Amino acid sequence: MTASDRPTETAAPKDPRRGGWLSARTLGIKTFGIELTWRELVPILSFFLLLTIAATFTDAFFTERNIGNLLRQIVANGLISLGMLIVILTGGIDLSVGSVVALGGVLFAGVADWLGIPAALAAAVAAGTLAGLINGTIISRFRLQPFIVTLATMGIIRGVVFIYTESPLSPRHEGFRELGAALVGPVSIGLLIMLACYLAASFFLNRTATGRATVAIGGNVEAVRLAGVNVPRTITIAYGLSGMLSALAGAILVSRLGIAQPSLGSAYELDAIAACVIGGAVLGGGSGSVLGTLFGVFTLGIINNLMNLLGVKSFYQELVKGAVIILAVLLVARGRKS
Repeated sequence: MTASDRPTETAAPKDPRRGGWLSARTLGIKTFGIELTWRELVPILSFFLLLTIAATFTDAFFTERNIGNLLRQIVANGLISLGMLIVILTGGIDLSVGSVVALGGVLFAGVADWLGIPAALAAAVAAGTLAGLINGTIISRFRLQPFIVTLATMGIIRGVVFIYTESPLSPRHEGFRELGAALVGPVSIGLLIMLACYLAASFFLNRTATGRATVAIGGNVEAVRLAGVNVPRTITIAYGLSGMLSALAGAILVSRLGIAQPSLGSAYELDAIAACVIGGAVLGGGSGSVLGTLFGVFTLGIINNLMNLLGVKSFYQELVKGAVIILAVLLVARGRKS
């Protein structure tokens, strides 16, 4: 009997109970009809663990005022992180999001008095989308490293913002504060907008051809290209969405604060990346979820809020956040190995 005549041996399915680690496909846990993977379950469990810790260490955390402040404060990072997730899924990174936040916020505040709130918001979001499309076009057409391109545009956009205004802007339009501070029942309009964006992003990534291609590009870009997908177009759309969401975050943020400063959004890209990583996203691309990122945003917001309530100094806060990010990366890496 020759080697070619021998029956092919197939590996037995790996017993998910062995190895001491749960893989993403063996959980089988469903919530509201959604099957949770391991990467999604970790940030959810972390979220509830933090709630327990918060209730234990301070009575002020669960007060109506503090919860309201927390839900308003996470909106900006929530929108930026969602855009960052879409870019990360392609295997890229967007370091310009903080500058785009400033662009959207300053432009919204600058034209609100004479264009009105709806038109000013549209102008701000359009400017952010354009900035993102430029990023995506340069990266995809010339096949340049996203880190270098967005690092460069981060400085360029910040410079444009300072050219537009070197002093803070505070519009007098009576509706300027409503976008970020007005409530619909107990919930702010900004939070409702953020949650609507997460639902839309989930539909886009899971139910549309472009969204599924976005995830697939991060996994194997050559295979996607050979399948006939327009890879440059898909990458450009991803960066355009990141710019759009960042500008929207900037508009909501300046509306809540009542003032727009050209220095707005500095280092916001770091918190956005942190929220994505805590939520289970892999910086190499191809893996991450909207639900995980949402809980990553809440987790990071609770950490910041709790440490402020406890009077922890800012440099200790950075230390704690860094440790949380490293722990999240280790969990994701361990999950990938399984």
